[in-house]
Parts: sequence; structure tokens; C-alpha cells
Amino acid sequence: MADLKYYDVILKPVITESSMSVLDEKKYTFIVHPAATKAQVKDAVEKMFAGAKVAAVNTMNYDGKPKRRGVHFGSTPKFKKAVVKLTADSKDIEIFQGM
Repeated sequence: MADLKYYDVILKPVITESSMSVLDEKKYTFIVHPAATKAQVKDAVEKMFAGAKVAAVNTMNYDGKPKRRGVHFGSTPKFKKAVVKLTADSKDIEIFQGM
């Protein structure tokens, strides 16, 4: 288990058409630290956003895509994405409200 503080777990929100379409179901999508566990993501969301109560966390690991520039090969960085579902009686997360 990684020794991460709650403010180091969530890196940034995911703002895409598919992630915005599930906001009505109280599902929020974040890019999280690759070593973060589901329990750490739940703890971070509840501490960072007042009034949020997490019902479930689903995480996905993504490998980097292969890229090429001339004869040099490389790849984009790998990342971890988390979809957080809030309970029905919890408050909404404000950073997504203006979208």
C-alpha cells in the first residue's frame, strides 16, 4: 500500500462528454495516483469535498499509447482513472457544477 496523503491521491477531474453524461447518476470521474487504492480514493473524496459520501469506487489502469517521432519510439505515460459514485443523500461536488 502506498503511503499517500489524501491531497496527493486525486490529481485532476476528467472532463469528457461521457463523464459529464453520468453526473445525473452522481458519478464523478478523476485521474488518480497510480498507486492509490480504492479505499484511499474514497477517503480523499470525502475529505476534499465537504458533504460528499462515497457509495462505490471503480478504478481502471491505462497503459501508455505507443508513439513515434521519426525513428525514435516511446509511449505516453500510464495513468489510473477512478469513477466515484456518491450516495443519494450526499451533496454534489462543486467543481463539476459549472460544466
